[in-house]
Amino acid sequence: MSAEPSYRWHRWHELSADTLYAFLKLRSDIFVVEQNCVFPEMDGIDPQCEHLTALDDRGQLMAYLRLVPPGVKRPHSESPAASGPAIGRVVVAMPARGTGLGRRIMLQALQHCAQRYPQQPVSLSGQQHLEAFYASLGFVTQCQAYLEDGIWHVDMVRAAG
Repeated sequence: MSAEPSYRWHRWHELSADTLYAFLKLRSDIFVVEQNCVFPEMDGIDPQCEHLTALDDRGQLMAYLRLVPPGVKRPHSESPAASGPAIGRVVVAMPARGTGLGRRIMLQALQHCAQRYPQQPVSLSGQQHLEAFYASLGFVTQCQAYLEDGIWHVDMVRAAG
């Protein structure tokens, strides 16, 4: 990946069929196929979310995440801090891994959260093996690891700021 990707936020009603297909395919390729995890990846929450895409200079989807608005989905731990927005379905395409794109798309999301939901904590349910990565972005673990769809997860919260 040579140049910085272009980032774009999408509301559900603004999604083109091509964009929707691209991020659902990437999520499925990683979360279902690569991680060998059979689970309901399309969970009915997407229409309520904002979706962040990162495209390379050829228009290929390199990373994606969704922003779940406050009150839509509570994490496993039911932490009181979970009343704010949540970041989920963070995924980086194989060719872009190891380039720092995961950190950059998370920073884009955190900046958006600060603007859209000022003074609200941001939560996520992350795969446990990524706990240190999320901690490096200011997230603090809220519970012991739990098994979700065959993969160990932890709930984490980042204070408003």
